[in-house]
Amino acid sequence: MYNLSHFKEPDQAVVIDFMKQHPFAMLIGNADERSVATQIPLLFEERDGKMILLGHMMRKQDHQLAFEKNSNVLVVFTGPHTYVSATWYKDPQQASTWNYISVHARGTISFLDEKGLEDALRKLTLHYENQNTNSTTVFDNLPHDYRSSLMKAIVAFEIEVSSVEHVFKLSQNRDEESYHHIADKLKAEGGDAAAVAEMMEERKSKVFPS
Repeated sequence: MYNLSHFKEPDQAVVIDFMKQHPFAMLIGNADERSVATQIPLLFEERDGKMILLGHMMRKQDHQLAFEKNSNVLVVFTGPHTYVSATWYKDPQQASTWNYISVHARGTISFLDEKGLEDALRKLTLHYENQNTNSTTVFDNLPHDYRSSLMKAIVAFEIEVSSVEHVFKLSQNRDEESYHHIADKLKAEGGDAAAVAEMMEERKSKVFPS
């Protein structure tokens, strides 16, 4: 990760909100000199001043077997990203680049028992169904036999986060004219590029406070 001061967000609440808004994260671990990585939807919780990430994974696959041997985990949260052409700079004779946001959470993972799995599935399904208790996919509304079969195939886990690092690389190192021109060009491209442009526009008062 690039630890450059001008690509840092000073407000920790903004960083945490980004994690919550982009919960489909990359879970990375290592055991027996072999790295494993899995993308998993997570639920962010705060308990007694600690950051907890809650999720579940398939049993007895590479990821669970690795984390049973080495509980250290890196979780990478990412959002929209896009190419930025140097032709959009006030001085175009420079290298092009990429704009993106990435948050790295490190911590230790622990696997939960059957009751913990039930609680995790209940929380996750309700959260992603926007607390709609009538949804057919909410854990408590699933057929009993289906729930029993499902729970045999997965295991719940919690990650206690020990550190969070981040990069909010959104052209903060450019002059104001270039910054606005980049945002305009990205907005016109649509998709991820437009989403990045929107983030740049939301943050421009921080980048150019005058």
